[in-house]
Amino acid sequence: METFEQKFRQFMKSEVMLLDQIMNYIVRRKGKQLRPMFVFLTAGVCGPINESTYRGAALIELIHTATLVHDDVVDDSNYRRSFFSVNALWKNKIAVLVGDYLLSRSLFLAVDHEDFDFLKLINRAVKEISEGELLQIEKARRLDITEDIYFEIIRQKTASLIAACCAVGARSVDTTVETIETARLFGEKVGIAFQIKDDLFDYGEEEVGKPLGIDIKEKKMTLPLIYALNNAGWVEKRRMINIIKNDSENPKKVAEVIDFVKKSGGIQYATTVMTRYVEEAKTLLFQLPASPYRTSLEQLVQYTIERSK
Repeated sequence: METFEQKFRQFMKSEVMLLDQIMNYIVRRKGKQLRPMFVFLTAGVCGPINESTYRGAALIELIHTATLVHDDVVDDSNYRRSFFSVNALWKNKIAVLVGDYLLSRSLFLAVDHEDFDFLKLINRAVKEISEGELLQIEKARRLDITEDIYFEIIRQKTASLIAACCAVGARSVDTTVETIETARLFGEKVGIAFQIKDDLFDYGEEEVGKPLGIDIKEKKMTLPLIYALNNAGWVEKRRMINIIKNDSENPKKVAEVIDFVKKSGGIQYATTVMTRYVEEAKTLLFQLPASPYRTSLEQLVQYTIERSK
């Protein structure tokens, strides 16, 4: 990871002083970097890590960073991981252009080294991330998300990129098509569990980097809430939907919805589903050769559902 960070900074470099200043700011406030870790560990399970693996990890991180910069513009968010967002410091116009630069930089990196298989795997993820975001926006207007649609949204929005990480890691060491697909499916299952864990933070008691109840405030239908609404009586269901539609800015009303979800068993249900996806991911993981890398991957999967933020 230390070597990767040095290489990644080089991949982000620009001749334009303003752009390079922003790139430095982004690098300094990097998050947990789970996605590059998934690339390296999956590669390590399938074969020896090489220069291609570093490029694959950088591609993923460039794409991921671009989506975060654009997300903050879309959400009109001033903070990202407790730091000011790019759009808060440099305004929306520059933030959009920075996101575009990161996307184009990733394309250059792939094309310059003829990593066309990487492009194919990552392009699928970018397409699905965009579709998932738009599907969520469409459904948030009517609050009519079923569990099936919810899983499709999070598969596209979150799981597709983690799936791409694992597929790229496997591909970087020239493994078989079957192994790449096993790695991709493993990443997809982990990504779904990861997002359910994020959903559960909305109902937690601790400060986790995003305000409690923010999903309700933003009218995002998460698994605990969908379960609670599906199992509520008609009158109570209408009352809760009415609060989410019309009173989601009122902290007392949001607290009422959180209490409703907890009493309805939504938290326990979502936790059970999350655990099921983790077990399915581990079953796929154990189809890959045993090694210290595989053990670390298993621990990383466990971390995604035990993390406190």
